[in-house]
Amino acid sequence: MTINISSNVTASKAALALSKNTDNLNKSLRRLSSGSKLINSSDDAAGVAVSMKIDSEINRNRAVVSNIQNALSFTEVQDGALNSAARIVDRMSELKVQSMDVSKTSADKSNYNTEFQSLQKQLHSLTQEKFNGISLFAGATSSGGATTFGSTSVTVSLSTTGSGATDSSVSIHKAVLLAAFTFNGTSASSATTAAGATGGSNIAIANSSGSLSIDDLAISFFTKALENVSSLRAQNGATASRLLIAEDHLRLSVSNLEAASSRIKDVDVATESTRLAKYNILSQASAAMLAQANQAPSNSLLLL
Repeated sequence: MTINISSNVTASKAALALSKNTDNLNKSLRRLSSGSKLINSSDDAAGVAVSMKIDSEINRNRAVVSNIQNALSFTEVQDGALNSAARIVDRMSELKVQSMDVSKTSADKSNYNTEFQSLQKQLHSLTQEKFNGISLFAGATSSGGATTFGSTSVTVSLSTTGSGATDSSVSIHKAVLLAAFTFNGTSASSATTAAGATGGSNIAIANSSGSLSIDDLAISFFTKALENVSSLRAQNGATASRLLIAEDHLRLSVSNLEAASSRIKDVDVATESTRLAKYNILSQASAAMLAQANQAPSNSLLLL
């Protein structure tokens, strides 16, 4: 082998090996310190692209979960109002029955009527309830002795997927609660929660003036009103049930997506720590060999 002092090929190769081992050692250190094996996009170009899309989907799904929880709160507040309305109507029917007692004096009946009229106002106030400024129930307008209700199909739609697919929307019904307590003429059988004008003379057991007397209504009015409220509560419960199922599905999807993302970008600590030990030793060995290679040209001085 030729001996020269102008070029040291062995030292150059040892320096290259040291550089590569040092780079690999630094990469292992960065991976372990960050917890991610995708330090640069060049580490896994396709993996970086897939990971970004999965992470975006995870974030969207989490936002949808938050929306569903808010919607559930809306339905819970709405159901609470319906439950309170049912209790008020039940109490009004109880007062009606008590007022029919032959042993009650006119003064007693007057006391019953005072509470009865007060309950009408409270029942009307429930129909005006709001959640964060959003009306829980559709409104109604009065004109010429007739009441016109908003459509019973008034809904607020909520997407239950991060993709925004139309078939995944859940409609939260804003029930026309006031319609459940409004009757045409004097017939309780005409009580309705359907949309449109009641027409003619209306009897509303929920009114802000409390104008109805306890003697103005038969017990059948309260029975029908309770039936209407029970239907609205069933509708509310069905919506809440679907929202709960959608929330559970989304939480499971988020968990599975996080697992998929982890497989792509999260570092395997056991494997990477083994690499760290390997390149740490190789770096030290390369440095030692480079030192030896740098001393090799000095052997040529022995020949002079």
